[in-house]
Amino acid sequence: MKPMLPTLRPDLPAEGTWHYEVKYDGFRGILSILSHDEITLESRNGKDLLHHFPEIKEQVQSLLNNKNFPAPLILDGEIVLLRSSFSTEFHELQVRGRMRNTQKIHREATRRPVTFLAFDLLQFRQDSYINEPYLKRKEKLREVFVQLKLPLEPSPSQLSSIQMVPYFRDLSEIWERVEKEEGEGVIAKRKDSKWESGKRSTNWIKSKNWKRCQCFITALDEDNDYFHIGVFHDQHIVSIGLFHFGLSPEEKRIVKASIKQNYTEKRHSLMYIDPAITVEISYLNYHEGQLREPHFKRFLFSTAPEDCTFEQFKKDEASLPREVDITHPEKELFREVQMTKLDYIRFLRKVSLMILPFMRDRPLTCIRFPHGIFGESFYQKNTPDYSPEFVETYEEDGIHYTLCNNLETLIWLGNQLALEFHIPFKKANENTVSEIVFDLDPPTRDHFQLAVKAAKIMKELFDGLNLHSFVKTSGNKGLQVYIPLPAGYTWEDTGLFTEFIAHYLVTNYPDDFTIERLKKNRKGRLYVDYIQHGEGKTIIAPYSLRGNEKALVATPLWWDEVNGDLHPEHFTMDVVLRRIQQKGCPFNRFETVKTDQPFQKVIDFLKNRAKH
Repeated sequence: MKPMLPTLRPDLPAEGTWHYEVKYDGFRGILSILSHDEITLESRNGKDLLHHFPEIKEQVQSLLNNKNFPAPLILDGEIVLLRSSFSTEFHELQVRGRMRNTQKIHREATRRPVTFLAFDLLQFRQDSYINEPYLKRKEKLREVFVQLKLPLEPSPSQLSSIQMVPYFRDLSEIWERVEKEEGEGVIAKRKDSKWESGKRSTNWIKSKNWKRCQCFITALDEDNDYFHIGVFHDQHIVSIGLFHFGLSPEEKRIVKASIKQNYTEKRHSLMYIDPAITVEISYLNYHEGQLREPHFKRFLFSTAPEDCTFEQFKKDEASLPREVDITHPEKELFREVQMTKLDYIRFLRKVSLMILPFMRDRPLTCIRFPHGIFGESFYQKNTPDYSPEFVETYEEDGIHYTLCNNLETLIWLGNQLALEFHIPFKKANENTVSEIVFDLDPPTRDHFQLAVKAAKIMKELFDGLNLHSFVKTSGNKGLQVYIPLPAGYTWEDTGLFTEFIAHYLVTNYPDDFTIERLKKNRKGRLYVDYIQHGEGKTIIAPYSLRGNEKALVATPLWWDEVNGDLHPEHFTMDVVLRRIQQKGCPFNRFETVKTDQPFQKVIDFLKNRAKH
């Protein structure tokens, strides 16, 4: 069965006879579930993909154990590595797709499972839905997913390797989400259209979320008609890739003739020219020095080559909110680390999907460094009078706190050079505690392994209590261990627990840990700061930068990373961005595990213990 394919257009049709779905960047696949022994996942080219993605087969077999499973079941969808609900990591999926070693495939399937996103229903039991209208297929697909208790919308926080793609009626709503989460694009589907096997149909129209850059042509490859492109960086030319598509035959003929008349050097099939022909290129993303899916957009006759700079390229590539002006992007922020203000803002943009959920509705305390670490820093709780309209605030005790509830506010704070984001343990307008955090603070970074030891002991304790726990570096010299909480717990409840755990550590390991607040009395031991978890206190937000000389990041970890090789200085901005791309976010399931936490049993035990 060949999949139905969408037609690429620059613009999508307006609402009315059309509904909209996210276009996910992955491998297209048709999942056929006939029985325990007859499960296939077929690519566009007719190849079975289950060998590469055994986690999907494992979940299907688990579902088949349900006696009411509606076999046969045939689903059309996309195999993806979800970065967020609206975006994916295509490069890492390609790495998975090229693997041949079975042991390595299974290891990766466990470490970072893919997701099959089902967007269409082709068969349900004995009924074929291919000739049914789109809306009927979607309604029946949802009914099947409800019956199987599978997620009704994509999310990396869900453990399920099979999730559903819903539709949107409002084009502006879905497009705004795709833009903010840097998704691939949107597909419009005609409400009454049938599923057309093997056809590229105008009943499905796709439009991609292109990025744009301005650059100049540096060379022509005579062998394949590819044009190499670059930008200026400190008066040197930096290559950003090459393009082939988008020029009309006449435009291509003229450009090639110009290069052949004016080239300055020829190496093998490459003819090099001085920067002169400036162009605008559209592309999907930029990875390891290359543009992905570059297309010629137009000539920039009024743009001088000198105006095509790497700084401007990086600014455009970040897809920053139009509502925020970036001032002094070239400002250097650190002594030991080469980092400009633009580099920092680009980092915030790229981690926004991970950091914003932890900052949303939390009264924010920032530490601002207006001159980087070359000048004075200061704490800021009150939102400045000059803050833009998109900045939400919350008043408490006479202070108008900033609520970082959207991308625009995050980037605005970055432009204000707020390098550190400190958040409380509860949300605005809520009286109950959202999570418990233990701050494990060794005397120096040289004593960091004390924090590792404490965290591992605590992990074993929490596992024994069936409590989900998470861990991150502080971005300075310690670790911080999190326990997400169900709704309804007070500071008194959490105080009982944090004090109990702290005393357990100090009683059983008195040579390593202490609850002594005075540094001079700690005698080289790690301070278990359970008092830091309390009303009015704050903790550094996950993925926040720190204003120290090394420009370290408070980085979420996987528990198996907490070992003798771990050191806080490993976690710079570049390392953190690579980790997110390659491994995903260790805190992805932070919210979803809250309802599974048996915290009431623990509190009941501690309260009974206190009575006796």
